[in-house]
Amino acid sequence: MSYDVLIYTDGAAKGNPGNGGYGVVMEKAGTPYKKEFFEGFRHTTNNRMELLGVIVGLEKLKNPKTKVLVVSDSKYVIDSVVKKWVFGWEKKGFVGKKNPDLWKRFLIVYRKHQIDFKWVKGHNNHPQNERCDELAVMASQTKPLSIDAFYEKEGTKFL
Repeated sequence: MSYDVLIYTDGAAKGNPGNGGYGVVMEKAGTPYKKEFFEGFRHTTNNRMELLGVIVGLEKLKNPKTKVLVVSDSKYVIDSVVKKWVFGWEKKGFVGKKNPDLWKRFLIVYRKHQIDFKWVKGHNNHPQNERCDELAVMASQTKPLSIDAFYEKEGTKFL
């Protein structure tokens, strides 16, 4: 498949849980057009930030049915979708699963587009992945940090 948009994402958390952030680099395929997004949170987990980065990138898409390649170093996110685990979790109401709020949000936006996923090894000199990591770490250290309300309220139930 040829893609309209390439979305690169990464997440970070110091302490896990602790301060965290995500970074997103979006590129319009075949053009130099690029945008970056990031946000930091005061108490969250690495997996939440990895997943939130993907969600935010997909939510930025303006046209339905966009052909997208999502590139991430998160086995948690990539395997959950590619191996179709998340769809089984959804059928069972996400009972006993971590991050149900984010997975539900992901599925809403996922179904609006044509998306493929690619895993890349982190910290392996992949330029966009390295940039996303820089954004995620910077976001996790930049005040004021946002509040990951679901995690701070409900997160301890899923640890």
